Amino acid sequence: MNKTLSLDDTLANLREAVRQEHISEATCQHATHWLSGAPYQQYRTAISGLVADKNWDELSRLFWQVIPFGTGGRRGVMSEFGSATMNERTIAESAYGLAAYLQHEMEGNDYSAAVAYDTRHRSQEFARLSACVLAARGLKVYFFTKHRSTPELSFAVRHLECHVGVMITASHNPPSDNGFKAYWKTGGQVLAPHDQGIIDCVYQAGEIEVLDYDQAVAQKKIIEIGEEVDRRYIEEVCKLSQSTNREIKALYSPLHGVGETSIYRVLQKCGFDGVSIFEDQREPNGDFPNVPNHSPNPELEAVYEPLLETAKARNCALVLASDPDGDRLGVMVRNAEGNYRPITGNGVGALLADYAVRKFIEREKTLEKSVIVKTIVTTDLIVKIARGAGARVVDDLPVGFKYIGEAIDKARSEGYRFLFGAEESLGYLAGEYARDKDAAVAALWLLELAAELQAEGKTLHDRLDELFVQHGYHYETQFSKVCLGESGRQKIEKILHAFSENPPEEIADLSLNQVRDYQKQVARILPANRFHHKLDVPKAEILLFESPPGPFRYQFAVRPSGTEPKMKFYLFAQMDCPDLGILDAVKEQTASLVDRVIASLNEWVSAVENG
Repeated sequence: MNKTLSLDDTLANLREAVRQEHISEATCQHATHWLSGAPYQQYRTAISGLVADKNWDELSRLFWQVIPFGTGGRRGVMSEFGSATMNERTIAESAYGLAAYLQHEMEGNDYSAAVAYDTRHRSQEFARLSACVLAARGLKVYFFTKHRSTPELSFAVRHLECHVGVMITASHNPPSDNGFKAYWKTGGQVLAPHDQGIIDCVYQAGEIEVLDYDQAVAQKKIIEIGEEVDRRYIEEVCKLSQSTNREIKALYSPLHGVGETSIYRVLQKCGFDGVSIFEDQREPNGDFPNVPNHSPNPELEAVYEPLLETAKARNCALVLASDPDGDRLGVMVRNAEGNYRPITGNGVGALLADYAVRKFIEREKTLEKSVIVKTIVTTDLIVKIARGAGARVVDDLPVGFKYIGEAIDKARSEGYRFLFGAEESLGYLAGEYARDKDAAVAALWLLELAAELQAEGKTLHDRLDELFVQHGYHYETQFSKVCLGESGRQKIEKILHAFSENPPEEIADLSLNQVRDYQKQVARILPANRFHHKLDVPKAEILLFESPPGPFRYQFAVRPSGTEPKMKFYLFAQMDCPDLGILDAVKEQTASLVDRVIASLNEWVSAVENG
């Protein structure tokens, strides 16, 4: 920083930067708000320095937006200040907005909250700050003194009968990121209209009172919790065990996250003595040092590479990994040649849905008044398994497990028993103890299923192939287009507009006959893009395109990521496969056709960007 400017000169230079198109009007407005508002005085010199140095790129990065509530709450890169980043002020505003909205919406004055955090950098700091803001607003705060999983926070909200909850995490994002997940009294993440109501209260935040943590604990305004809630949570997950077979060897990694406190403890308590923890990725560490590329995402095959040598040496049938906040689970399975192959989130979802269905039928003979729930970008193989067994399916939900949680509560109010919920991004849930996805119950069921199959000389891949023959081959994949910052958001909006208003008539010489527009809540006929019927679904930024019926049926969905600066594309294909002997050929043919669709989609998107 070479020089500083007066406030008037700083604001004048900001307006001139807009005129010269160095920054956007939105960046100018957000930076001006921080420069002019009394609550932001401590940041004024630093912001003025960026303007004086004409560091427009950094100013835009910090202020191009007010960080929104997406599918996983507020999440983004950390910094010391800036409306578009996670920092002390945006965390404090989030906690203030949650408390203020709660007090506006609910009568009474005896409010409570649960707060937890993961192993990321600044997570404990942000969690303490959130607890101290909530306590200053008059809430009784139950605070986990050490890192815990997101699903345990969901459980704690329900178990302690709290009105709201806060989880500080950025899930599988890079080490630079953190986030603020807000939970409602159901134990599920906040939904519309609560999310917008909280943001409205965030905008209204002025000076925010923050209690001293130690004093708040001494005054019992903050109640420190831990082992007692842990024990009850572990017990509730273990109650969902469906089998006594424990003869299976597996290697598990928490990827330097919280998973040892939840997933590994559940497996130990349930008697899986053959499951060991991978020491190199055991230490809680926000740098994720021993994870390839420091990317702790169990959807990535590279994550498992450091584990495979150990897994082979120990003769493990499975390799498991959870993301840093312990709510998502990935798996690789040893084949007959001794190599490890992944099963996608869709594949695991189908296997666990089938496991749930078969176990409940064995025990209760019928699935009448039972429900299985999934999002619209999760495999339809789950639908065929569930409906074929007589269960009700809710399958038209937007992306985000919060919608599954909401659907569970609605089904329960209608007299249905919840069996299982899944989303393609490795999220699964069973039971009534939580309303967010949980890698602990997923690991429990997956290991039970694998142990039973191993006793029959089969693997999880073998069982999935059997499901393909029974219900048709289902193939799903996805790809993303990274769109960083403000220009990236503009690019995403341009692509979404084109798909909605001028959609392709065909992709890879394969025709399309319908698009389901969840933002406008309508279905339209293609190629005319003519209105067909309304959709009774929650509003969401996603479009789902469908091909006509035929021997090869495909769909693709387009949406902006709610947690990362990406445009996401989901591909789904189905082909009949009545005989196991032709399954390999069907898989190869389907993958080839989907590759053509992906190439054609990329060409169409590039034409939109350059048009």
